[in-house]
Amino acid sequence: MPATIVLGTQWGDEGKGKAVDYLADRTRYVVRYQGGNNAGHTIVAEGRLLKLNLVPSGILYPHITPVIAGGVVVDPAVLLDELDRLTEAGLDVSRLRLSLNAHLIMPYHLELEKVTQRFLGSNALGTTKRGIGPAYADRAARVGIRVQDLYDEQIFRAKLDVVLKEKNQILTKVYGRLPVDPERIVADHLAYAQRLRPYVADTAKLLHEALAGGEHVMLEGAQGTMLDLDHGTYPFVTSSTPVAGYACASAGFGPRHVERVIGITKAYVTRVGAGPFPTEELGPDGERMAERGREFGTVTGRPRRCGWFDAVVLRYAARLNGLTELFLTKLDVLSGFDRIKICVAYRAEGQRFEDVPPNQTLFHRAEPIWEELPGWQEELGHARAFDDLPKEARAYVRTIEELGEVPVVAVGVGPAREQTLAVGP
Repeated sequence: MPATIVLGTQWGDEGKGKAVDYLADRTRYVVRYQGGNNAGHTIVAEGRLLKLNLVPSGILYPHITPVIAGGVVVDPAVLLDELDRLTEAGLDVSRLRLSLNAHLIMPYHLELEKVTQRFLGSNALGTTKRGIGPAYADRAARVGIRVQDLYDEQIFRAKLDVVLKEKNQILTKVYGRLPVDPERIVADHLAYAQRLRPYVADTAKLLHEALAGGEHVMLEGAQGTMLDLDHGTYPFVTSSTPVAGYACASAGFGPRHVERVIGITKAYVTRVGAGPFPTEELGPDGERMAERGREFGTVTGRPRRCGWFDAVVLRYAARLNGLTELFLTKLDVLSGFDRIKICVAYRAEGQRFEDVPPNQTLFHRAEPIWEELPGWQEELGHARAFDDLPKEARAYVRTIEELGEVPVVAVGVGPAREQTLAVGP
């Protein structure tokens, strides 16, 4: 069976965890393919609420093997803590598989990110300070430490010695901090390695054999398209590559196996941290979205900036990722608005843009061109079929479908698994 990629089409926080959990009963493997514990997926199912950071969203299903692929950066202490919490909640985590090639977030990454972001002051990017960026930077500089290095102490010590010669110089002489103790790192990480040993695997081989055997694989992204390192609102982006093109590279198989690319899009738009946001709503409508949508970061708890739906961003995400379908979340949050706005294009420097402008100057100056639709007053949480929704809500969904030129196949009207409605043609 072919593979499916599930990813965010906005600035993250679109509800990917809910979508993957809803779709996962039809797959055997759910693979997290990028990011680190700067991502947070919230799932409500069978009366339980789970907040996941590194473990893929399919963990609730006993028939699924969750996989953390090589393109993810992993803080082993955080992963082990998450596994302990899931075990305490009564879940079997023994099926998890962690790539030998995944890079590790080390203590010096956390320390460096704290001091560098503080040094930037008002120019800080608003990162989660989880060490993600420094870990990816070391990966690109080829001084990173991988999961497999923990299982050869000589190699681990040699790599750590090389990297700490530079990192401790920076910490002590540039930022006036204490040096990192290599012996403490070695002791801690060799202990982590023993606890992680049952989960570690050649995940690329595992997934290749699964596909060859006719199994279905679902690839789960973190963050969103507009936070992509290459195609997002740089430098206000994440440190990895959430777009569909990276999923196969991380998982370790070719694109010929992928048949579906499902874009997760919120019925409005949110953004955490700094950066341009053309449809941001700073008035009472934005406050209402934030309150009804409980828009606080799963990882950081920071309030999210809220705005009206941006069809320009959706079209951009559809083009970049080759979307085959859309999963629309949080439609219920828009109940109670008399009128609902959708950004159908931008205007910048006297030009109209149907797509995301080609440079950051234009994007920062972009003003939305609005289309207004009638709202609805009814609460949607009790709906169990798309036709149960008010005609205005159905029209809103169809308008998004038309503007994005991608069919909507499911709509979320609440956080629970059963509050997902299939949408026909």
